[in-house]
Amino acid sequence: MFSLTVSDHIMIAHSFRGAEFGPAQKLHGATFVVEAEFRAPRLDALHLLVDIGLARQELGVALQTLNYQNLDTLPEHAGLNTTTEYLCQYIHGLLVAAVQAGKLGAQGSGVTGLKVTLRESPNAWASFEGAV
Repeated sequence: MFSLTVSDHIMIAHSFRGAEFGPAQKLHGATFVVEAEFRAPRLDALHLLVDIGLARQELGVALQTLNYQNLDTLPEHAGLNTTTEYLCQYIHGLLVAAVQAGKLGAQGSGVTGLKVTLRESPNAWASFEGAV
């Protein structure tokens, strides 16, 4: 299995519901390094998995929906705990839609898997991995 990873970052504000979250129940900010790892069982005739420029572009498009936003105020996240794990799955869904819409070019049709990782710090991160 081949993989190609691109990264970017986002800054968000949010709060959590539930006593388990302690002080994070209050509105607070978070900065995440976001990695998108595209996977395919084979390379194309040019020995590419996907166009790295298009992969970075589509990751940026997906992250625009979150960057510098208070997630508590966005209708698509209303009433949800926008945990790191949840955000991985949400971004995964946006990128899968981009792959399926052909936005990664001809090579994108060979992508069979995608892993999205959000790093809160060098010591803590979460990922969501699934099929395309």
